[in-house]
Amino acid sequence: MTPLVPGELSGHPVWFKLDFLLPTGSFKDRGAAVLVSYLRCQGYRRLVVDSSGNAAAALAAYCAAARLECHVFAPAATSPAKLAQARAYGAEVTLVEGSREHVAATAQRAATADPAAAYASHNWHPVFVEGTKTWLLEVWEQLGGRFPSACFLPVGGGSLLIGAWRACQALPGPYPKLVAAQPLACAPLVQAFERGEPDVSPVAPATTLAEGARIAAPPRGRQMLAAIRRSDGWVEAIDEDSLVDTLRQLWRQGLYVEPTAALGAAAFRQAVARGRPMPAGEAVIVLTGSGLKTGSLALE
Repeated sequence: MTPLVPGELSGHPVWFKLDFLLPTGSFKDRGAAVLVSYLRCQGYRRLVVDSSGNAAAALAAYCAAARLECHVFAPAATSPAKLAQARAYGAEVTLVEGSREHVAATAQRAATADPAAAYASHNWHPVFVEGTKTWLLEVWEQLGGRFPSACFLPVGGGSLLIGAWRACQALPGPYPKLVAAQPLACAPLVQAFERGEPDVSPVAPATTLAEGARIAAPPRGRQMLAAIRRSDGWVEAIDEDSLVDTLRQLWRQGLYVEPTAALGAAAFRQAVARGRPMPAGEAVIVLTGSGLKTGSLALE
């Protein structure tokens, strides 16, 4: 269980869920632990992963613990520190030029060609989400057996968000509003939500410090939109200046997180600045990844 600690943003009290303190430094450990255990029980000896960093490190770590081989396919622009972590756990790493979707397709082809391998995608495998839902189950326990009023979280592939809604379905309400934050440079979920569409459409991603959320065509878009709408939540698109400013504010509270992890906090600040009415009760902001992996990137 990761800590839930009090803090402050824009003059308002908030609670920070410190998932960057998990063993490999990100919330992806939750899904990786469950998915690797499941695939090992299915008899696979090798896992093929596509990731922009944190999932690669998490899956490589749990593969090492389970004595499984791990082959990571990553975008060529992935943070070197994250890939160094995956290599340290013994994973083979292949860098792929092109879009995030091209990287995924390359990994899928490699897994299909190897009968001993499973494609362990954190972006679509349903078992991964069974692990990520535990963050909100923990919050429910830490608040004495009830949910907060709202949760602000970064969204890329959607496992954190979909996991949250799975947790809501597992326990009695009232449920929190789920607020999804994406970088303005790559915000397919925001675009679809604001247009009232049932599913996301691919966008042309621009450069962003929030590399973990730079997914132009998330495969679980329909599920993400449903989770936001059913929880009466909303979406926020965060520009780069706001992201960096929020990142520095978190650091000054002793919370050294990576840029992607600051999206939820930036969404809270943006909602307050726009005068959006906040639900009464606790606001929980999930801090998903450690700044030790990409901290220097935010200073450039």
